[in-house]
Amino acid sequence: MPRQSRIDAPGALQHLMGRGIDRRHIFLDKTDYDDFIDRLARLFPETGTSCYAWSLMPNHFHLLLKTGSAPISRVMQRLLTGYVVGFNRRHRRVGHLFQNRYKSILCQEEAYLLELVRYIHLNPLRAGLVSGYDGLAHYPYCGHRVILGRQAEDWQDASYVLRSFGNRAGRARQRYGEFVRAGIEKGRRTDLTGGGLLRSQGGWAAVTAMRQSGEYQKGDERILGDGDFVEEVLSRAEEDLIRKYRLAAEGYDLDRLIERVSELVDMEPEEIVERGKDKRKVVARSILCFWATDFLGLSQTELARQLGLTQPSVSQAVQRGKKIVRERSYALFDHKML
Repeated sequence: MPRQSRIDAPGALQHLMGRGIDRRHIFLDKTDYDDFIDRLARLFPETGTSCYAWSLMPNHFHLLLKTGSAPISRVMQRLLTGYVVGFNRRHRRVGHLFQNRYKSILCQEEAYLLELVRYIHLNPLRAGLVSGYDGLAHYPYCGHRVILGRQAEDWQDASYVLRSFGNRAGRARQRYGEFVRAGIEKGRRTDLTGGGLLRSQGGWAAVTAMRQSGEYQKGDERILGDGDFVEEVLSRAEEDLIRKYRLAAEGYDLDRLIERVSELVDMEPEEIVERGKDKRKVVARSILCFWATDFLGLSQTELARQLGLTQPSVSQAVQRGKKIVRERSYALFDHKML
């Protein structure tokens, strides 16, 4: 059976896992761990990706991310390709480092955010890399220390997690710690390491009881959430696919996008791509950058090259453009089918 394509969308919560080929180690020394973390620190701010939890183990990693201005697939490609090249060079090896492609599960945030944060941050303890809960706070390659305020990582959004435990930082950290400690006895929680109806409902007993009551919910191995959430995600994914086919049929490329933006803002196409910080140009380029990344799937690096901008400037423009399009109800087509 062919593998299914990944599902992603701006603002989607994703649990990502990668394992070494044949379960071999992907981190051999401190330099490897530090290199991987340095790449996270550069990539996440550049792409607007939010990180809520992470854990690096000798032979695998876990990341809990929310998609920003760049698709998660592009973020992970840059992360893993760069890391493998550096790893192979440092250790004088060739070939694949990771087992198949990384695993990606789109998760229902309200139901699973805190459970996943706890599960991911307990990984070093369950693997025997630290002794007891107190030892977990000293493990340097895990986001648990960051949320506790014992390690600073600007690219991890600890405050987002802590808000669920209170408004005062000290008390929130205490409650978070109690929450994580309480999860030790819950074991490995295989229901949190993949999608599908079975896992989302907590096991066969729950699924059987649900079906006996006459309740049926849709499940998908790429999604962790209840039936309504799965239906909503799959519906959006289908709409995105239709939109991409429509764009290809219409022959849309960057030049066509520039023409469409020029119509909306009443500017000549060449004015939009000219250098300058005139307010109208900034608005036009912001819309263009958002649509070029969202509709055409252009990378911010490629867009920066074509427009003569820096990558951080494009990243900021994408966020501005998203807001402008929403506030002004702009549509790519006049009939607003996309």
